[in-house]
Amino acid sequence: MTTTDIQNEIIDNFSLFEGDMESTLFYLMDLGKKLPAMPDEHKTETYIVKGCQSKVWVFPTFIDGKVHFEADSNTEITKGLVYLLWSIWNAKTPEEILNSELFFIDKIGMSSMIGSQRSNGFANMIKQMKLYALAYKTKGA
Repeated sequence: MTTTDIQNEIIDNFSLFEGDMESTLFYLMDLGKKLPAMPDEHKTETYIVKGCQSKVWVFPTFIDGKVHFEADSNTEITKGLVYLLWSIWNAKTPEEILNSELFFIDKIGMSSMIGSQRSNGFANMIKQMKLYALAYKTKGA
């Protein structure tokens, strides 16, 4: 699936809650449980996303021209947020990651779902994942 297809699926899934904030947050926390387990040895300061209220780790690898991410967080809501990015960008080329516009954020009403501190942290997750993609693209690894 393309990044656009995945985002449209996210929008469709969140629309089922019709603005019910409690159900939406429970759904977001459930999504976080879908993240593959991240080995503890990858949960180091090197891979922590700076500027997040919670601890968030993103560990990248580059295999066959695609960026693969491992991700985790110590809080359920943040783990759900990083899952959304992981589901869109995992196993995509650096170009796909760098060229994708994340339109789902506004469409699912994320700003009303999470506070400003978590919004800043989410922006930092996006930035970090895009920086990894840029590094792989630049290296031509």
